[in-house]
Amino acid sequence: MAIHPHHDLSGDPLIAAARDALVRAGEQWTDMRADVFAALTARSTPASAYDIAENVGAGRGKRVAANTVYRILDLFVRANLARRVESANAYVANPHPGCRHDCIFLICDACGQATHIDDDRLTGALRDAAREAGFADVRPVVELRGLCGGCGTLQ
Repeated sequence: MAIHPHHDLSGDPLIAAARDALVRAGEQWTDMRADVFAALTARSTPASAYDIAENVGAGRGKRVAANTVYRILDLFVRANLARRVESANAYVANPHPGCRHDCIFLICDACGQATHIDDDRLTGALRDAAREAGFADVRPVVELRGLCGGCGTLQ
């Protein structure tokens, strides 16, 4: 597999890297954006905007509208702080926000875990095909569904 190296971050270092990346992109790191990112990173599986709105609202002691969270998540995706799992209409934090690349998700149908991998051979072929079809600025997102190692051994 053509993998490029990453140093995946978690916890406070990930939050700091995300804040720095967003500020470098010319955006503000507001308290609400910080709360949404923290709620996203606290999840072990992809989270919907409604899940995050509920978590943030509970932490703030007042209701948070899902539309507000959707806008923030869309910003996070554009700024490379989060990835959208299309088939689940859910989001995961990007553990290396300084690295911009294509997405390949392996999604477990049993537990919902989404594992992100990089394979430049596959996504490179998709980019080439898109260019040949006249498309520009293509960022492939590939999702494969099946059973993760833990759930596959249970069946």
